[in-house]
Amino acid sequence: MDTSLSKDERMWGMLCHISAFAFFIFPFGNIIGPLVIWLIKRDVYQFVNEQGKESLNFQISITIYALAALLLSIILIGIPILIALFFFNFIMVVVAAIKANDGYHYRYPLSIELIR
Repeated sequence: MDTSLSKDERMWGMLCHISAFAFFIFPFGNIIGPLVIWLIKRDVYQFVNEQGKESLNFQISITIYALAALLLSIILIGIPILIALFFFNFIMVVVAAIKANDGYHYRYPLSIELIR
């Protein structure tokens, strides 16, 4: 836990993760939400820069995994994979948001590092 982080810094870090739930509002909102917050606050707060990249990398990874599962849906194996991905994404975003709000530098599992 990083005790030097301000309350605003932790809040914006948390919002980088929570904004992935924009997927429920519009397509690819899981990428657009974190991208917007990261672009707005990355130069203001180092913690937001780090957590925004983490969130974006994870959401892009999940989207790639979901597209692969959609292709596998042709042979029916993709359907349970899509369901598992949905729940995995939901749980990981909630965990990451809580950790970021507590000041931890959270790293997602199974995330492909596309943005450095």
